[in-house]
Amino acid sequence: MTVLDDLFAYVGFDDADCARLRDVHPILAPHFSAIADRFYAAVAASPAASVMSGADQVARLHVTLVDWMSSGLLGPYDERFYDKRSRIGRRHVAIGLPHDYMFTAMSVVRTAYLDRIEALCPPADAWTIARSINKLLDVELAIMVRHYHLDAREKLVLREQRSQAERITAMRTMSAGLAHEVRNPLHAAKLQLELLERRLRKQGVDPTLVGPSLLAQQEIERLTSLLNDFLAFARPTELDSQSHDIARIVRNVVELERVTAERRGASLALVAPASLFARVDLAKLHQVTLNLVRNAIEAVSPGGRVSVELTGRDDCFDLRVQDDGEGIPEELRARIYEPFFSTKETGTGLGLSIVHSLVTLHAGEITLASGAGGTSFHVTIPRGL
Repeated sequence: MTVLDDLFAYVGFDDADCARLRDVHPILAPHFSAIADRFYAAVAASPAASVMSGADQVARLHVTLVDWMSSGLLGPYDERFYDKRSRIGRRHVAIGLPHDYMFTAMSVVRTAYLDRIEALCPPADAWTIARSINKLLDVELAIMVRHYHLDAREKLVLREQRSQAERITAMRTMSAGLAHEVRNPLHAAKLQLELLERRLRKQGVDPTLVGPSLLAQQEIERLTSLLNDFLAFARPTELDSQSHDIARIVRNVVELERVTAERRGASLALVAPASLFARVDLAKLHQVTLNLVRNAIEAVSPGGRVSVELTGRDDCFDLRVQDDGEGIPEELRARIYEPFFSTKETGTGLGLSIVHSLVTLHAGEITLASGAGGTSFHVTIPRGL
């Protein structure tokens, strides 16, 4: 059942209503032009007039309104009818006209119809004709409002996406500069500490004096790992797509992370075909898989389970990484891909942001399902073969 069928069924618009509207068309048609004049006079007297560009536009819209009234009464009530009505709602969004004007505008037309039905139709028929008119106009209004909100929501989403893209671009620039400025001094400091440690050991000094040097080296390694995340986030978004065995990439990541899972007392399982080829950037897909698997391992408790599943279709492949951890609170799910947003005390907040950007770069999609039973990330990427 289409949306139009559903709306007609809801208001009880049937074949008898269609017949009444067809019969009343020749009675109302001579008055369409006068109704349109009344309609645009009401528009001119309201704040909505500010969206009009002049007399030429009103003249064009006058013709369109007359056609709308005629097709409304005659039908047919098909896909073309629905599309015509939906365009009115979308047009309100395009010109920035608030949706409440659709209600007031429909009221002007409705009142004009009912006035003429009362004056021109036999009293015994006027009531039933008016009911059919009201059903039709209610359905038309519902279609317009539906598409007004759909287009308004899409416009809002696009605006948010542009805003987020601008923020991410600024953050990438800042991250790249910061990482490059800090990386060289850290590398030099680590080399000096390693040299100091070797000299201390060679001189046979108290081993406790070597401890602070080792601790400092470990902290530098941690900072270096953090900088690597910054650089991965800030790296130029260019793909080096070639044909690769996706199954092998995923299998290598799982084997690499199996030791980490075992240290946490968790199991890590993989379900994948023997081979599955697609055109991807090997390093970037490796990063996507690694970040998702590592996040999942960190999310489970001792005895927990992480599962990785790879499946292929004709035009794309699907990668699912699931854990049985506590799940992500609903109020945080909308922010998980934001750069620098993290629920972990030692997290950089870049892992999932990097995943999202790399999946998008491959023209893919990533979706999240989370609850009390754990969290599942589902990545779909075109195979491009």
